[in-house]
Amino acid sequence: MSQKYEELINNIVKDMGGKDNITFFTHCVTRLRFNVKDQSKVKIDDIKKLPGALGAQWQNGQFQVIIGQSVGDVYNQIVDKYGFKHEDAVNENLDKADKKIQKKNFNYFINKIFDGLSGSLTPLIPALIGCGMIKIILILMDFAKVSHSIGIYQFLSFAGDAGFYFLPIMVGAFAAKKFGANMSVGMVLGGMLIYPDFVKLVASGKSLNILGIPVYGATYTSTIFPVILAVAVAAPIERFFAKHSPEILRSVLEPLLTILVMIPLTYCVLGPIGSYLGQYLSAAVLWIYHTIGFLGVALFAAIMPFVVMTGMHGAFMPYLMQMLTVAPKYEPIFFPALIISNIDQGIAALVVALKSKNTDLKSVGFSTALTAIIAGVTEPAMYGINLKYKTPMYGAMIGSAIGGCIAGLLHTVIYAFAGASSIIALPLFINSKDPNNLMFMIIAVIVGMIATFIATWVLYKDQSD
Repeated sequence: MSQKYEELINNIVKDMGGKDNITFFTHCVTRLRFNVKDQSKVKIDDIKKLPGALGAQWQNGQFQVIIGQSVGDVYNQIVDKYGFKHEDAVNENLDKADKKIQKKNFNYFINKIFDGLSGSLTPLIPALIGCGMIKIILILMDFAKVSHSIGIYQFLSFAGDAGFYFLPIMVGAFAAKKFGANMSVGMVLGGMLIYPDFVKLVASGKSLNILGIPVYGATYTSTIFPVILAVAVAAPIERFFAKHSPEILRSVLEPLLTILVMIPLTYCVLGPIGSYLGQYLSAAVLWIYHTIGFLGVALFAAIMPFVVMTGMHGAFMPYLMQMLTVAPKYEPIFFPALIISNIDQGIAALVVALKSKNTDLKSVGFSTALTAIIAGVTEPAMYGINLKYKTPMYGAMIGSAIGGCIAGLLHTVIYAFAGASSIIALPLFINSKDPNNLMFMIIAVIVGMIATFIATWVLYKDQSD
């Protein structure tokens, strides 16, 4: 570990009011997170001055110290030095108020819905990223005129398609975990929707029914909403049967009765509702995109830092899944705007590093710029530089709006789920049917970078002058 964090490690617990004042200590992707007994004992100004601390704040009753990419190493050293219990890292998007103190108003229920959707879908992101990248490899092989009949192409196709075709089964498992149901039952509900014979019957156009109740002939491969709805309803039904089944027969009756009840509910009611919900969500976003066009991308790119800071970007997960896995299998607004914004946050921090005469500020600026541009992790740049000095944030927003405007005018779209929303994600804009798409996105990114550089250079005044 660099000596950069030595003073922080040696003093942060004292500045938190001592070990006895800390009731819980963990970390996320970029922050140390403390729960304390007495908030008045926390010396926030002293902590902000510690070398290596890019910022500090209270959020929902929890004290958070922004470190950046080295947070895991810093956390482990603090734990070992002071004898804290090692806790699992938490999801950075889960900064929400304690559920026990939330009022059950409209916002509460909206938050519960988004929490359920996010909890069901977020664990799938690595699989979708991997499968999406395999599809990019296949596109590159198509450009190279590789035959579809050779073994490597066929097996790459199998792997790339599997993550999307069997999506209902995977979503069913994680939705069950989120809603407190048995994961294997959740997988069965997802498997019902894509069972080969059912898919064939739907494709044949044959009229289907269960005990006279008509079954809507929808295709559920690659869908997310139908199985999430099914599992959300199945969870309380499963708990009901668990509570009222004789103990000796519970292991048999609980899954059996749950699945029997869910068969007609899933095929006749919940599946069709989920199918329509997904279709209308995609249609609504595309209508907005075609109505306001490039202005929507420009606006998103400009305000994206605040969307990320508030954790609202997690609410877009269902929309992104629907667009990229079901229809139209591309996304024209959120990811282009996010990628442009993240890169420009890094460019703004880079300008500060170049203009500043302060050695420490230069070091922070260069390191956080690299993190944002390459890895797509912008919090170190945002909290350590851009928000702290304000004008770099203005410069990044101006440049992002211009870059987003170009991306919207050129109709750039992404074709797979982006893991790191940075320059690493640019290959995801490759498409054999639209070879100019990648070039247009690169142009938008470069224009945004240049505009950000110029705007930040003009707006930022080095405080060491």
